[in-house]
Amino acid sequence: MKKSCITNLLFIGITFFTSFQIKAQTDIHEKLNEIAIVDQKVMMPMRDGVRLATDIYRPKTDKPVPIIFSRTPYNFNSWVDGEERTRVLETAYNFVLKGYAYVVQNERGRYFSEGEWDILGVPLTDGYDAFSWMKDQSWSNGKIGTLGCSSTAEWQMAVAALDHPSHAAMVPQGFGAGVGRVGEYFEQGNWYRGGVEQLLFFSWLYGVEHDKFKPRIPAGATQEDLIRISRFYDLAPENPTVDMAVALKHLPIQDILKNIHGKKEVFDKMVRRKPNDADWFKGGLYHDDKEISVPSFWFASWYDVSISPNLALFNHVRNNHSDPEIRDNQYLVIAPTLHCSYTRATENTIVGERSVGDARLNYDEQITAWFDFWLKGEKNDFKEKTPRVQYYLMGLNEWKSSETWPPQAAKMTTFYLDSNGKANTLNGDGKLTLKKARNNKADSFTYDPLKPVDSYGGNVCCTGNAIKGGSFDQQEMEMREDILVYSTDPLKEGVEVSGFINTTLYVSSDAKDTDFTIKLIDVYPDGSAYNLDETIQRVRYREGYDKEVFMEKGTVYEVKLTPMSTSNFFKKGHKIRIEVSSSNFPRFARNLNTGGNNYDEKEGVIAHNKIHHSLKYQSRIELPMIK
Repeated sequence: MKKSCITNLLFIGITFFTSFQIKAQTDIHEKLNEIAIVDQKVMMPMRDGVRLATDIYRPKTDKPVPIIFSRTPYNFNSWVDGEERTRVLETAYNFVLKGYAYVVQNERGRYFSEGEWDILGVPLTDGYDAFSWMKDQSWSNGKIGTLGCSSTAEWQMAVAALDHPSHAAMVPQGFGAGVGRVGEYFEQGNWYRGGVEQLLFFSWLYGVEHDKFKPRIPAGATQEDLIRISRFYDLAPENPTVDMAVALKHLPIQDILKNIHGKKEVFDKMVRRKPNDADWFKGGLYHDDKEISVPSFWFASWYDVSISPNLALFNHVRNNHSDPEIRDNQYLVIAPTLHCSYTRATENTIVGERSVGDARLNYDEQITAWFDFWLKGEKNDFKEKTPRVQYYLMGLNEWKSSETWPPQAAKMTTFYLDSNGKANTLNGDGKLTLKKARNNKADSFTYDPLKPVDSYGGNVCCTGNAIKGGSFDQQEMEMREDILVYSTDPLKEGVEVSGFINTTLYVSSDAKDTDFTIKLIDVYPDGSAYNLDETIQRVRYREGYDKEVFMEKGTVYEVKLTPMSTSNFFKKGHKIRIEVSSSNFPRFARNLNTGGNNYDEKEGVIAHNKIHHSLKYQSRIELPMIK
């Protein structure tokens, strides 16, 4: 009887929520039709004859208007209920109210768009051709701005490098998976970090990729037919629920999707590519040999998976573009949130377990002013009012501004790793000190790839239930013997750390290859230890991603880890801490330590790893400090 009551209540709750969603969509449809000319399932032709499904919402006016354009792999079929699709309609409504046409389009091979989809293989010319088609419409003023977060942002940079004359401005948000190589970051669209696979795309592709045997609309279907069909057929796959915390443990990693009956065509190609594979440079990724000639308003966040390459790209465009006007028209916002969660900040914003205070910002107002300036030609005060860089200083929990990133006042300060050879665990003797270590003792730990250090919080995205992103108290984690803990003494005065954080470790191992990880931690007086950022480096790539150089037992090697990034105020009485280990799983794939391909291996070997710190081997971390 009790089970029946619970089932009935659950059914009533689901029915109520679904009814609420449907009503919300009905309401926004009605509001849009009052102010907008709605033209859905327009099949926009590309140069090779493939047609891309496009919805257009434009003001009821005879005057030409500017366009806000979003292209996405996600489903925006407005006739089926769903929070994401309601949000698309609300975005359209808000831009139409402001005098813009809003155009949203599916990438080729997605839902009602024709052609074959490939996460990196969609032709760059699709974006260029879309700009050309839109600018030629009678209702267009020829000015187009691009907008979107995550997958609706990641295509913008490479297309911007094509320099279409109508691409007047862009607002990329959470855009790191569109960055292939920028400076010392070689992530190839977030697939790698330091030469180690980031497992987020293993999970993301399971939920997003369509099967090659998917239902398809016949080629040449009319707009009328497509609109009618879209009311009944969503073309969205119903993926069985998968426990990603379990699924990502499968070995070899090349069979993770196969093991959960996922689609694997795109995945199978990507999982075998090494960091410098030529195929990474053939698709839709942006690389730093291209010039972005578009005024850009960049949005990043401290707990996003790609915060460091995002910031590096902003600096790259600002510092290296051949045109000083383009360099001068780059702006940046860095929020203290998870991936694409800018507008979810509240009076008491909690990221993981840590409160970062009132992190709200007038995002919509600033974005509208940006587009008004570039697309409408309004002589507003955006450039006078808007700081070049707006960044959130955690710890003090307030918005700050700067003309550069990092702030010019930030000075690199070196802290050296030191111990008496027993830095293992929170209770060890590891120290971070401004003085160079003088003894020759190394810290040792055992890394067993079948018993990896669990990912606990962090700068993550898209891993399903495998990892909760954000800042969490690491004290329990720090009781593991395979985590080395180095801390400063309690600070005598507070200090801001804002910028890129460099780490150099001197390491040795009895394995041919292994990984080294690091976390940056803010330790409160009560012992709570909140993670700020983390990174990893596969030792075989210590000399560059174009070659693999393996280790010899007993030899000490210098390893420079991919820089981390943060902005955090360490208050008086707090400690600055780092954790060093050899795994952070399932954030990053485990190194099986064999020196083999890793992606096709089931069996690993246990590595006995050492961190060396002495006058000869100065393992250290460099922090950008503002006193």
